[in-house]
Amino acid sequence: MTDELAKRRLKAGKLPPDLLASFLGDLDPAEKRLLLGPGIGEDAAFISFGSSTLIAKSDPITFATDRIGWYAIQVNANDIAASGGTPKWFLGTLLLPENEPASTARDIFAQIHDAARELGITLIGGHTEITVGLPRPIIAGTMLG
Repeated sequence: MTDELAKRRLKAGKLPPDLLASFLGDLDPAEKRLLLGPGIGEDAAFISFGSSTLIAKSDPITFATDRIGWYAIQVNANDIAASGGTPKWFLGTLLLPENEPASTARDIFAQIHDAARELGITLIGGHTEITVGLPRPIIAGTMLG
C-alpha cells in the first residue's frame, strides 16, 4: 500500500488546514491547566496558573527584510495582545546563512533589543546558529505574556 502523504507535495506558506487538522487530531493533552491548546486558526495557547493565565505564542519571520528582528518582536507581541494579554517575555531562535557578515547578527540583535525595550518586553533566551542551505536569515520567536 502506498503512503498518500509521501506523494503530496507541500507549497510555500502555511501547512494546509486539512493536514494540520489530521496531525493535531491525535493529540490528547494530559495537562489539565491547558485552557486552549493547538488548533486550526489558534494563534496562542492559554495555560492556567490559578488566578492568572499565561499566554504563549510562537511565530517565525521568514520573509527577507532589513528589520527582521523588529518584526519578530512585533508579530509575536501582537498575537499576545490580540488574545487579551500583555506581552512580557521573548525567546528567539535566529538562523543565519553560512558566510553571512557578522554585522548582520549584530544588527538583528540590536533590532530585537530596541523593539523589546519599546514594548516593555524582556529577552529571556533563545538560540543562534549558522545553518547550511539558508538563502536569508530566519527568526522563530516565542512570546509569553
